[in-house]
Amino acid sequence: MKFTRDNGLSERRGTAAEAKAAQLQAYKAAREAAEPMNAARQAERLAVAAAREQRHAERDRLKAEEKARLEAEAEERQAATEAAARAEIEAREATEKNRISRVLEDEAARKAERDRRYAARKARQG
Repeated sequence: MKFTRDNGLSERRGTAAEAKAAQLQAYKAAREAAEPMNAARQAERLAVAAAREQRHAERDRLKAEEKARLEAEAEERQAATEAAARAEIEAREATEKNRISRVLEDEAARKAERDRRYAARKARQG
């Protein structure tokens, strides 16, 4: 069978334009039909992103608390070390002062004994 229609340029262009318009209408209809699903998916994505941000914020908060706790412990250890060093220095100084005071007392006692012997000798001679 022979086609009786003449597929000229203008007819082909018209058919292509009609097909293009039909595709555009089908796309718009599909887009409008999918709009509620897209909105639901977008809301779900936003909820997931918000939950992720919340988890990140919580993790950052916990890291900051842990860091602060470790710093506080380090400061406490440093303070304890310094206090122990200070106590050791003070103990050494106290020991040194006691030794010096004992030496001075011993020397004073020797002088007193010497003076007593001198006075006793003078009393016997005189």
